Amino acid sequence: MAGGLEKCLTLIGFSLICLEMVASAKTAPEIPTIDQAYSKISNSITVEWATVPGATSYLLRAEDGDTVIETVVASSPGTVTGLKAATLYQITVRSIGAAGRSQASPPTQAKTVLAAPILEVSSPSSDSILVQWEAVYMAIGFSVSIMRANGLGRIWKENTTNTSLTFNSLEAGTLYTIKAYAWNANGIPGDDSTCNQRTSPRAPANIQVSFDSGALKASFSWVPTEGAFNYTVMALSDSSELSCSTAFSSCTISSLQCGTEYLISVLASNDAGSSKSSSAVTLKTVACAPGRVIIQEDPPGHLSVAWSHVDLGDYYVAFVKSDDGLEAHCNTSLTQCNFLSECGFTYFISVFAYNKAGQSPLGDIFNYTTAPCCPSDISPVLVSSDRVEIVWSPVRGAELYETKAVDGYNVVECNDTAPACTLSALECDTKYNITVYSFSEVRGSNMSCTSQFITTAPCSPEINVSKDASSMIQVHWRSTNDGATYTVTAQGETGLYQCSSTGESCTMGALPCGSLFSVTAVAETQAGRSLPSYSVPLETVPCCPAGLTVTQITQSVINMSWTIGTVAQTYVTVLESHTGQSKCHTHQNHCLLGCITCGVNYTVTLKAISATGLTADCAHQSYSPSACCPLGVKLYRLGPNGIRIYWQASRGSANYSTDLYGSKGIFTCAPSAGLSFCDITEIPCGDVYTVMVSPVAETGLKLTFCPKKIYSVTCSGSTLGMVIYRGKRNPE
Repeated sequence: MAGGLEKCLTLIGFSLICLEMVASAKTAPEIPTIDQAYSKISNSITVEWATVPGATSYLLRAEDGDTVIETVVASSPGTVTGLKAATLYQITVRSIGAAGRSQASPPTQAKTVLAAPILEVSSPSSDSILVQWEAVYMAIGFSVSIMRANGLGRIWKENTTNTSLTFNSLEAGTLYTIKAYAWNANGIPGDDSTCNQRTSPRAPANIQVSFDSGALKASFSWVPTEGAFNYTVMALSDSSELSCSTAFSSCTISSLQCGTEYLISVLASNDAGSSKSSSAVTLKTVACAPGRVIIQEDPPGHLSVAWSHVDLGDYYVAFVKSDDGLEAHCNTSLTQCNFLSECGFTYFISVFAYNKAGQSPLGDIFNYTTAPCCPSDISPVLVSSDRVEIVWSPVRGAELYETKAVDGYNVVECNDTAPACTLSALECDTKYNITVYSFSEVRGSNMSCTSQFITTAPCSPEINVSKDASSMIQVHWRSTNDGATYTVTAQGETGLYQCSSTGESCTMGALPCGSLFSVTAVAETQAGRSLPSYSVPLETVPCCPAGLTVTQITQSVINMSWTIGTVAQTYVTVLESHTGQSKCHTHQNHCLLGCITCGVNYTVTLKAISATGLTADCAHQSYSPSACCPLGVKLYRLGPNGIRIYWQASRGSANYSTDLYGSKGIFTCAPSAGLSFCDITEIPCGDVYTVMVSPVAETGLKLTFCPKKIYSVTCSGSTLGMVIYRGKRNPE
């Protein structure tokens, strides 16, 4: 680069020589005379000369042996620039006119002053400014001065041979102007450098902290510091570093961590740097929400809530709110609280830690559902031999009910969402331990529910029915129930008949005849009644006819008649004596019996027989047929108007009655006891009479079945007239 510059300068010199020759030929202006040449700036030299007539401009030339620098100026003084600092130059001046330029003036030497130091300034503290520079060529000393940029106050000036200088006891946060220059061995000062530097601000004072526990943020404020452009708040903890910056005197840091102790410091800063940290203040945030919350219910009705200790927690408050809106709380410095609880509730549990900063953030909300309540009003509405139906009032918290019936070996279960259960397929006359457990999906079954004993109704008896000779009904069964009373019922169209017993049989009498009954038995205990036994049909014997009439038709034939007996289908009549038996079996209500021996006592028996063969012995009575009809009946005339009737008495004693039937009347006579004749007086003669001598029954009834004889009583002849036998008539 230097070689190229030399070639350029040589070319310029050659051109000037040529111009000088031309100008000389045209009468160039006069040669100027330099009055003085001096340097006030390290890169220039100022030249003064007398004005040359006819010159329109001047050419200044500076040479240092290596380089030539020229410049054209209009008049004196003129300045050559672009020079090197602290360098000796040979200066010449040429005048330039219309005819050309003059010869160079006699040379004059001038030296450029020292270069200005290049300053580096900083404010290491709020009351000092450090000024630094590099060494300046040919300099043997330096002069540095400082003053407030606004011109107020004093000026500090220091001379030094070093390349750095510190000004102390300055005002913090104040803008200062620094000026520096170097001087050479002759004491001639060089160029000066000027710059401004502000001292760094003081640390902010009177720091105030306002903590928002709900938002976990803090607001900080302080007294503004002179000269501070910006403030930075630092919040330092063991695990994090947070900050905020502002140009104002307050700042807010968000997202603070709970349970953390922060050291708070504030830095003020400007273009000079930052202040020292302010005296740190301590900020303790709210404690974190307690964790590892353990909820237990032991025993039932007592809810225990425990949690882990948290940093910065001074005390704890546990809140328990039931789903019906009621709330309880516990304040403790420990890590456990106990609450009373009720069955069937869901409790919402939250635990907060507290310190001077306030309440911890809301942690997890736990819910705990206690076991559902146990039914307490269980009542059986139906107890049978194989079934128990129970009901109860719905209980809080129960989603399902589990009912168990245990008899020691077997278990019968019933699950339902309704507050009722029917336990079936149970054993009769058995004592069951019945428990109703309430169930919820969250907590399961409440196994603390109490049980009660229910005994099923007795078993149904199996009966046998028999009749004894006296028509009493005997009902038997095998007793399988404890303490049972058995009731036997005979139900028929004619009514209902019962007998009871605590044993294994009972007797039932006076059942109406001719009836069909259904016989059942039930057992009854305090637990209830059994189902009726299987019914056994019972048919009573036919009813005996209400009346039995024996009518003697002839001396050897009688007619027996009776009323119809209920359900009697046939009848058997028997007439029996020592002489023999006469029997009749008929479906009618009368019967003729023959071969009767007159004058003999008989026993009469009547039996009624049903369609199934049941026989009722209805009548046992004595019957005596009438005496036998007399034999050898004859009539004898007793005077004109009388007649004697004579007969031969049959076996046995009997009373007789004699009747004569004629056209002129009926005439009757009765003999005295033991006699076999009787007399009728005042009987008209000349008539035909029918004569009948009949035995008289004990009832006084005259029998009419004896043979009748016809006699003619004439009126002629002796007093004892003849009675002529005319024959006999049929008794009818």
